[in-house]
Amino acid sequence: MLTKFSKALAVTGHYGSGKTNLSINLALALKAEDRKVVLADLDVVNPYFVTADFKELAASAGIDLIAPAFAGTSLDSPSLTGELGGQLGSGATVMIDAGGDAEGCYALGSYAPRIREAPYDMLFVVNFFRYLTGTPEQAAEYMKEIETASRLKVSGIVNNSNLSYQTGVEDVLQSIQKAEQLARLTGRPLLFTSVERGLAGKLGETGQAILPIDVYVKTPW
Repeated sequence: MLTKFSKALAVTGHYGSGKTNLSINLALALKAEDRKVVLADLDVVNPYFVTADFKELAASAGIDLIAPAFAGTSLDSPSLTGELGGQLGSGATVMIDAGGDAEGCYALGSYAPRIREAPYDMLFVVNFFRYLTGTPEQAAEYMKEIETASRLKVSGIVNNSNLSYQTGVEDVLQSIQKAEQLARLTGRPLLFTSVERGLAGKLGETGQAILPIDVYVKTPW
């Protein structure tokens, strides 16, 4: 499922879509395929759930982590380093956890010329249980805004719809139907649905690819 991903892989989505947790899971899975993996944290908008918080996990797995110079501090204007530009085209698989919404994707857009040379894939992660992406139509509008801000095109959709620990089998099945509709609306393929590992084993046949994931990003409250 993951072997087809390009050397540059940007993960985008609305706030609360779960893109940071997905990015960590994908980075670990790609590393398990014996790739050299670089995980770049470009979420310079949301200070609460950033991949920089998982530097020890990344290090233990042999994954290089690039983060804004002030990530993890109380400063609200993180600076981007030049490391990301150097890694693009280096032969490593560079996974970019972009900021939520269009505002957060402007930083990604600053690297667009280099990313387009890679070549690249850009994922749009959607959680239909989150505000403002509750319908396929709303999600399609956010996808357009992210593409405009990033100056890159989404190559595939990831359905990451969940209600945290309250998610049930029926919730996932209903979200797959919405994700399929989003794919039809946008003309972008639905690559897979990511589901918490314990729940994934209860789904049975869904007609779509399922990626079991672990929950690394937890709310502090």
